[in-house]
Amino acid sequence: MATEFEWTRERVEELTKFWASGLSASEIGRRMGITKNAVVGKVRRLDLAMRRQPPPPKRPASVVTLDRLKADMCSWPTGEPGKPDFRFCGKVATDGKPYCAEHCARAYIPSTKKKASAAA
Repeated sequence: MATEFEWTRERVEELTKFWASGLSASEIGRRMGITKNAVVGKVRRLDLAMRRQPPPPKRPASVVTLDRLKADMCSWPTGEPGKPDFRFCGKVATDGKPYCAEHCARAYIPSTKKKASAAA
């Protein structure tokens, strides 16, 4: 059976010091021998300033992500989906195709049947 943790004045001071130093709730919990949730609960009850995650870095306007991709832009993917560096080519797409001329050349391989009939 777990022993009851008591928030003494000394422990509250220790928590406040750790929190002010920027340690995570998990790390404070490890150092104090309590759970992360106990730390967060006490921080809230003490009305200590809650920390926010830093906003994600802004992408340059030249980076074409899915939300910036337009119908007339090349939709050739670059990078791995779900990763921060995933993007699309974004150059002007060839009429009737989803890709620019460069990516069309890579994506569309002429049929060997058409080549054979053209040669005949």
